[in-house]
Amino acid sequence: MSNQIVWVDIPVKDLDRAIKFYSAVLGAPVKKEQLPEMAIGILPHQDGEVGGCLFKREGEEPSQKGPLLYLNANGRLDQTIAAVESNGGKVLVPKHAIGPYGSRAIVLDSEGNRVALHSD
Repeated sequence: MSNQIVWVDIPVKDLDRAIKFYSAVLGAPVKKEQLPEMAIGILPHQDGEVGGCLFKREGEEPSQKGPLLYLNANGRLDQTIAAVESNGGKVLVPKHAIGPYGSRAIVLDSEGNRVALHSD
């Protein structure tokens, strides 16, 4: 087993707005896909990599509390942080070193989820 985390679902209030935010912040398109029961936004990833999606479902809400999801911004953390506010998010904790584990910034996405942007 190479990854303990294999997939993540990120709840959103407005799927199209969230797709725009994550496409800009991740620097790669989030693909909108229609499932039988709902539309989702597939986060960019290759087969065999950890992936995830954006989704909107009754009873599920974005949150600033709970687990902190780290998103890969390796080698482009400054550009990633710069895209946050112009795409409806907010920087909560500016870029800072996390010891030998690189750097991160903690942000709110366009939907109110707290996420970390990380670079080695």
